[in-house]
Amino acid sequence: MGESSDSVSIDIDMVPLGGKECVVKTSRGSVSVFVCGDQEKPALITYPDVALNYSFCFQGLFFGPDAASLLLHNFCIYHIDASGHELGADEIYSDFPLLNVDDLAEQVAEVLDFFGLEKVLCLGVTAGAYILTLFAMKYQERVLGLILVSPICKAPSWTEWLYNKEFRSGEHGAESDIIQACRRVLDQGQSLNVMHFLQAINERHDLTKGLKELQCKTLIFVGESSPFHTESLHMSATMGSKNCGLVEVQACGSLVTEEYPLAMLIPIESFLMGFGYCKQPNFPSSSSNGPYPTSPLNHSCIAPELLSPESLGIKLKPIKTRADINI
Repeated sequence: MGESSDSVSIDIDMVPLGGKECVVKTSRGSVSVFVCGDQEKPALITYPDVALNYSFCFQGLFFGPDAASLLLHNFCIYHIDASGHELGADEIYSDFPLLNVDDLAEQVAEVLDFFGLEKVLCLGVTAGAYILTLFAMKYQERVLGLILVSPICKAPSWTEWLYNKEFRSGEHGAESDIIQACRRVLDQGQSLNVMHFLQAINERHDLTKGLKELQCKTLIFVGESSPFHTESLHMSATMGSKNCGLVEVQACGSLVTEEYPLAMLIPIESFLMGFGYCKQPNFPSSSSNGPYPTSPLNHSCIAPELLSPESLGIKLKPIKTRADINI
């Protein structure tokens, strides 16, 4: 996607919000990476869903003081967009060889190679979650942990085909804001780019067998009204409670990072504490003027009682967990 190259090179333009946008040219095409934070810190890699870029997919989670005190305090964030999904992207040439999901996972590896990143934490949404899970299977030694939102792991189904049909027609009322964001991407002349990514995902292979051998700690979020709810439960059950925790968010669709990001903070905090990370002390928090708890949790697990509606505050939609994570 874009011009291919035998080596990895980069073109960097400074952008607002204290980050820099990098165009990394890999052997499988160019990839846009938005780097946010101190590159001396550990790395957190993100990958969005089809038809979304990092801004539309993750700003709800990252653009808040609670998230900043936890995520930006501990990590340098590397937002990887699928080829041609970044704002202002040129249309990918139709005669450029289409990439499959294995190519996309290898792109992630080449991006890490360029930045000199040996081990990373990964955060992905649906199609992006699939790519990062596949990457973790191929490079287990490079992935410390996975945070997956409405992930998919099986081969495509007819149900998914029907959901994609609804998505394209904009009839899925519960996610109308997300549909509008996707339409903005498509209206910017990137429809062919989106179709390339969608085709790769629609031709994906089943990861179930490999999940049983994946050793990295994993935290899965899924909205109970997400069309990928059943598949997320399947993925969690396959990985087992020793390595995987599942958090279900009620009255929420697929894109938990945007629809209800506050529901993610406490589970992520507990998950990261298992790796030795903690929130920045004395950081201004939105919780100081509201009911949202931000006190440290037990680092050894995500305890169901800590995820109850009562503990989360009456303004939070109830969430629940199906499994503890023992780190």
